[in-house]
Amino acid sequence: MKFWKYHALGNDYIVMDPRELPAPLTTEQVKTICHRNFGVGSDGILLGPLPSTTAKCALKIYNPDGSIAEKSGNGVRIFSRYLWDIKFVGNDEFALQTDGGIVRSTVFAGGKMARVEMGKVSFDSEKIPVTGAKREVINEKISVGGREFTYCAATIGNPHCVVVGRVTPCAPGDASETTARAERRALPEISEAMAREFGPLLEVHPNFPRKTNVQFLKVLDRANIQIEIWERGAGYTLASGSSSSASAAVAHRLGLVDKSVAVHCPGGIIQIEIGDGFDILMTGSVTKVGEGVISPEIFG
Repeated sequence: MKFWKYHALGNDYIVMDPRELPAPLTTEQVKTICHRNFGVGSDGILLGPLPSTTAKCALKIYNPDGSIAEKSGNGVRIFSRYLWDIKFVGNDEFALQTDGGIVRSTVFAGGKMARVEMGKVSFDSEKIPVTGAKREVINEKISVGGREFTYCAATIGNPHCVVVGRVTPCAPGDASETTARAERRALPEISEAMAREFGPLLEVHPNFPRKTNVQFLKVLDRANIQIEIWERGAGYTLASGSSSSASAAVAHRLGLVDKSVAVHCPGGIIQIEIGDGFDILMTGSVTKVGEGVISPEIFG
């Protein structure tokens, strides 16, 4: 099994070409390959290029627990770079099919940067999904581990629970919500420890029938936010494109940031541009780590 490894701000993925595989990957093989002691080690596997009738090619995204991720912003950037490296695509924009919908991607800066049209963020409870009556899931209460949080839920092809402070909603782009108010009302104590303690509890909360990705959000000013990330099926993560997209969209929906947002993840910064109707354009770096061959011995 040949593999290529990349990271996007520390969020690392293994790319595997189905044409290089002797048989389809099993759940147990995915778990072993992604294991950081018994395998190559990664936050997931990107399988492709796969055939598509609606895009240049399709991509299947595996979490390290063997489950399927509908969409991954960092995964899409990494896979786009891989396609660029093998000359499957050039410098022009191309369409890529994921289980979470079609995205459009462009690789530039000699392969070191990728820009992705992630699609539209929705806060609709039926689309995310979130249990209960049909509604926009904005500033609702949720209790886990003996603590109550205020959260907003969103989807950009995969589900997100964004934990925020007590915020008074106002119109997107309303400058009356000052930076000082935003800083006071956002969670001041977000940390890796918080994500590791409460993230796994929120991921499997009954509110989320398909589980959820979790972000802890702090607004720095109208152009910058900070997040800590717990990914569904992957755990604590240094960076996430879909998490950055959802968090920026939530902050904008609450009137706390403008349309251009730098998302500060533990691994680095992802730039998000929010369009009309909450269409998201994401830009970030990609780094090639290396390539090699997986020995069948690890599956023994």
